[in-house]
Amino acid sequence: MTMRTDYLDIKPYTKGWLTLVAGLGVMVAVALFAVHHMESQGHWVTGMSNQVVWGMPHVFAIFLIVAASGALNIASIGSVFGREPYQPFARLSGLLAMALLAGGLAVLVLDLGRPDRLFVAMTHFNFKSIFAWNVILYSGFFAVVGFYLWTMMDWRVERFYKPAALLAFLWRLILTTGTGCIFGFLMAREAYGAAVMAPLFIAMSFAYGLAVFILVLAAAGRMTGQAPTEESLGRLLRLLGLFAAANLYFVAIHHLTQLYAAERGGVEAFILSGPYSPLFWIGQVALGGVAPLLIAFGGCAHQRRRRAVMASALTILGGLSQVYVLVIGGQAWPLNLFPGMDVSSAFGDGSLHAYAPTLAETALGLGGVAIAGLILVAGATAFGILPAPAPLPELATKCDT
Repeated sequence: MTMRTDYLDIKPYTKGWLTLVAGLGVMVAVALFAVHHMESQGHWVTGMSNQVVWGMPHVFAIFLIVAASGALNIASIGSVFGREPYQPFARLSGLLAMALLAGGLAVLVLDLGRPDRLFVAMTHFNFKSIFAWNVILYSGFFAVVGFYLWTMMDWRVERFYKPAALLAFLWRLILTTGTGCIFGFLMAREAYGAAVMAPLFIAMSFAYGLAVFILVLAAAGRMTGQAPTEESLGRLLRLLGLFAAANLYFVAIHHLTQLYAAERGGVEAFILSGPYSPLFWIGQVALGGVAPLLIAFGGCAHQRRRRAVMASALTILGGLSQVYVLVIGGQAWPLNLFPGMDVSSAFGDGSLHAYAPTLAETALGLGGVAIAGLILVAGATAFGILPAPAPLPELATKCDT
């Protein structure tokens, strides 16, 4: 690392710190109560069914996991590609990536129905299953990024900084590819089953992760009084605009590919002009794609800080819409069990499937966000994570590292 950076020494147990931790703790407690309710009553109290088996918790989990890979992008730009202006944010980037992945995996584990059987999934692998591959990729991500953070903070292992940075960069690309392949390999689902899912998920991760990073950076600056510079936020905003454009591009490629295949015209009509079309066109495309692009490059009169926050919030809103349409909309379309034949049964085979998320499912998903927030607060308090670009206010002091 060529830049010298001063980092904030966050003071715990202040009024603001306790309020934040208490708020996140309440969200986690509500999520655990929701899990207990669903596990004790059975999943009939959720909106899920035999056909729609991935519900709102999976929407949050997939969003967090995909965003985790993208959040590490800031550190990679500074270390792998040598862009010095990004290097002060590398520690926050790495910690945020680990926190988001932990939050997403926590939601998945608690929504398994039998969380106690997680040990079986971690010790018995079917290497023909993409899910088994992802268990290895997720576990390896914690180890690789953890070592990467160690090389940033301990001068005794600084010689491993560049190799660790390169390994983390490659690992996160492979991890996001594996997550995309979960959908790309599901050939029985007509809304999925496409090779473009892998690059699409990489583009999604870049946009989601950077949007979350900007909001966390802005929120941390507001809470500590140590806001990032306008120049830094302007640079991140332009980068977010590029990632939003890349996401839109691969979304267009995906749907054009689907429309080209005559047998998938039905599912495309269902997504693009059916009950999920408002969420697709307004939430995903307009608010989550076009609006951040216009805010980033449209010459808006607002300050860069406000523009960056607006664009990031819209990207996250659009990202949740995108994952919802992908996950729920893809399952709502019936499986094509017997091509060319009409199928019907008491289980609803061959018919469209309805899904409405319940409060318990949403609470569980928000609990994963809260877990990520608690990990981030704990890490920022215990270690020098947040860069200090200016003299520090009363809530924080500068420590040289």
